[in-house]
Amino acid sequence: EVPLPQLRAYTVDASWLQPMAPLQIADHTWQIGTEDLTALLVQTPDGAVLLDGGMPQMASHLLDNMKARGVTPRDLRLILLSHAHADHAGPVAELKRRTGAKVAANAESAVLLARGGSDDLHFGDGITYPPANADRIVMDGEVITVGGILFTVHFMAGHTPGSNAWTWTDTRNGKPVRIAYAGSLSA
Repeated sequence: EVPLPQLRAYTVDASWLQPMAPLQIADHTWQIGTEDLTALLVQTPDGAVLLDGGMPQMASHLLDNMKARGVTPRDLRLILLSHAHADHAGPVAELKRRTGAKVAANAESAVLLARGGSDDLHFGDGITYPPANADRIVMDGEVITVGGILFTVHFMAGHTPGSNAWTWTDTRNGKPVRIAYAGSLSA
């Protein structure tokens, strides 16, 4: 009889927690996360949008990088999630509390977010974070407009139920640039 392989404990790579300065992607889109976890900030005339947030302990780093871009906590209007694992949705509860931002997620991600990552299909209760509620449940192809920028959600296959991508159009040097963001492409 061959024994089943033993589960490995989930470990966090140090680069996931290594802060970095804001990195410009397009005229209004910035990577404000860490060296190896993306959190995108999109600045609009009507407030800012954050796509994913990284690990739970990254809330202050994200707010510092927003401040460096001239975004106050009250300017953050919306948080969009690619999925609700701890390395993407970890700081959402604290960011909601400190900024008043609303959260948009699909139904599967909203359930996992409300449980703080517990009872996850892959990780069980091994990787949790402070729970938060989604304020808006989105459907595939739905468009959310903030400050004239249209964010479209695209449901997709991923490593967890509730994976999705977001697309929008920004500019670079005045020319339109189409951006697609899908979290955890390496998983």
